[in-house]
Amino acid sequence: MKTNPHFYPIILAGGRGTRFWPLSRKRRAKQLLALDGKETMIQQTVARLAPMFASKVGTKTASTRFWIITNGDLRPAILRQLKKIPPKQIIAEPAGRNTAPAIGLAAFLLLRSDPDAVLGLFPSDHVIADPARYRATLARGIEIAAAGQNIVALGIRPTRPETGYGYIEAGASQADGSLRVRRFTEKPDLATARQFLEAGNYFWNSGMFLWRADTVANALGEHLPNTAALLARIAAAYGTRKFAETFRKLYPKCDNISVDYAILEPRSAKGDAQSNIFCLPSDFGWNDLGSWTALHEHHTAKAKTPADSSVSPSGNFALNAKNNYVHVPGKFVALVGVSNLVIVETEDALLVTTLDQSQDVGKVVKHLDEKKLHKLV
Repeated sequence: MKTNPHFYPIILAGGRGTRFWPLSRKRRAKQLLALDGKETMIQQTVARLAPMFASKVGTKTASTRFWIITNGDLRPAILRQLKKIPPKQIIAEPAGRNTAPAIGLAAFLLLRSDPDAVLGLFPSDHVIADPARYRATLARGIEIAAAGQNIVALGIRPTRPETGYGYIEAGASQADGSLRVRRFTEKPDLATARQFLEAGNYFWNSGMFLWRADTVANALGEHLPNTAALLARIAAAYGTRKFAETFRKLYPKCDNISVDYAILEPRSAKGDAQSNIFCLPSDFGWNDLGSWTALHEHHTAKAKTPADSSVSPSGNFALNAKNNYVHVPGKFVALVGVSNLVIVETEDALLVTTLDQSQDVGKVVKHLDEKKLHKLV
């Protein structure tokens, strides 16, 4: 596969993954866990992108193209898990400022060394069933992004009226297979999600975007001029003795805002003919594994077992028990006459919830934070 020599994956790895508590913790977040195989989520993210740069995964050529934006709690573990990526390209934010300043920082940094840089914004905790098709889709998107001040969003064809994802409303088809974007919509209620599914021109927002570094910088300059100026000053100090101090002082002053609110929604409001935002319909088996329920569904589908099967990584006993997810390493667990449960145990905590309410597990972490029970988070 021929890949643009100016392409750089920017992997965002600063989240806590609170909905995967108690397995996910402040210093061992979701992206550092092996939820879908032997490799951790962030290791899988790098591994499926690396072939775009070299014939062999893990070569120096591939490793030096990646930039990781994380936080101080997770950086030591990421350094251990991604040993081939230059440590200077694994950057810990001094304060969390959401996705817009994170991708903006990467854009301003890369513009200094490569004015033609094309950035790919990638979450660190997604599952992709068909990596080859994924890379082929990215290659098409990179071409579109590199052609001008274009923003390319990877849109996933919806299979159900999902209320946990944002949506992209697509408009006119383009010769390159992309669609003009009309607007972005945050997580809808069920009735609206059903309308989107029936309409046929709505896609799930995967959170993956492709754009030139100067496109990002220009958009931030237009919509968040103060943040753009701060990021430019931080980037100017990169590689000098003043970088750490400059980063620590200036970055917390950046707007705390997502890419969607900072750039995508204001741009799409200009109208699909002027926004230069394009949706690339994608079908490569995407799952963001946003909760224990999503992980249960993913494992069930992967194993090709009935949708109501009880899933257990350690092979437990089930009698008249259906649709349960159990993660209790090192112990035998017997399920008798129970259904729709999530049971997860670690050395110091036990979670019992239902598949229907696993989205609320993050509230446990909020409670622990409020009670200052730091050892449990």
